[in-house]
Amino acid sequence: MTFSWVRVGRMILSNRAVPMCSICVVCAAIGVEAQIAQTKPVGSAPGSQTQAQPAQGQAPARPAFPTRSPHEPEYVAAKDLTDGSNAPVDEDGNFILGPTHTAAPEMADEMLQGTVVEFTMNSEDSKLYPGIARDPHTFGTPDPNDPAKLIVTSSHPARYSRRVGVYVPRQYVPGTEAPFIVGADGIDRMLFAALDHLIAEKKLPPIVAISIGNGSGDAQGSERGLEYDTMSGRYAEWVESEVLPLVEAKANVKLTRDPDGRATMGGSSGGSCALIMAWYHPELYHRVLTYSGTYVNQQWPWNLETPGGAWDFHAHLIPNSPVKPIRLWMEVGDRDLYNPNSMDDHMHDWVLANERMAAVLAAKGYHYQFVFAVNAGHVDRAVRAQTLPEALEYVWQGYAARGAKR
Repeated sequence: MTFSWVRVGRMILSNRAVPMCSICVVCAAIGVEAQIAQTKPVGSAPGSQTQAQPAQGQAPARPAFPTRSPHEPEYVAAKDLTDGSNAPVDEDGNFILGPTHTAAPEMADEMLQGTVVEFTMNSEDSKLYPGIARDPHTFGTPDPNDPAKLIVTSSHPARYSRRVGVYVPRQYVPGTEAPFIVGADGIDRMLFAALDHLIAEKKLPPIVAISIGNGSGDAQGSERGLEYDTMSGRYAEWVESEVLPLVEAKANVKLTRDPDGRATMGGSSGGSCALIMAWYHPELYHRVLTYSGTYVNQQWPWNLETPGGAWDFHAHLIPNSPVKPIRLWMEVGDRDLYNPNSMDDHMHDWVLANERMAAVLAAKGYHYQFVFAVNAGHVDRAVRAQTLPEALEYVWQGYAARGAKR
């Protein structure tokens, strides 16, 4: 295990891109954002737009994900926002974000007043996640007897290492318990910048941010897929027992045990993981923030209790369970993922999944905010830059520290 400081005091952030998220390898391969002629996928979603066919003699281009309209009859009723504006920070419900995505003022200045500490965690040090990997250039085969199951034969034990980044605000008082947010998929400079400015503006209390890298790979058969897509409390338990003690020791902070002062966040499978953490351990986390949440059938190995993976959140779990003390902010893009793999199970439409999440959350009376972003792809960086400060303010609504405990 190695440990390093990343410049104490004011710090210039890098411009590197947000870490890869679920199925982003697929997204990159098919060029979701590329301005090239592409074909509409077979069985395209309702409201999708057909793009041009490739010229004769050229190899057929890979299909782009369809563009969905937020006003489809099967989608939730939502309020149109003025183009360029965000939803109110104190209002529940469904909102449609316009096509212009200008970064929020809090995201314009990349200078941090707080401190970032980084360290490395290795698989051999973990009792809960010793490590697996899927062989390169392999995936899996749908079970001929059940298309909702994927047979993966190329997954095997493998070592990994991951980086963890901890943002500590300048306003944190050493020795006191701090509220915190746990993020997925590596060190999140955008999150650190948003918090730094919101705390300075006194819109949020001094919140520690913990960004945890995944254990490598993506989707079924990978370490990342095992951590993020498994419907159980295991990942939250790993964070509690193996990550947070290191954070407290290495960053010299004391983290609150109050679940109302603990949040989770992530994009794609990191987003569904954020909700999985709070759902299976509501005694640990009450606040969840997700971009393009993978509320679809990605779980592997298959589990009889949740055969649809995270799709079961809106299909069964939320509708059929007592309301849990969870406050949720969610976003999905109009060009988000749609059947990106070989599984023909009707449970791989990211837009529909997030729409159904909004519907069941409303029906059960949860405090939630759902944003449908127009002109946006999967975990869209421009949308994050526009909405992250508002999302953080919304998800932390109602928080009051229970004294400055030491």
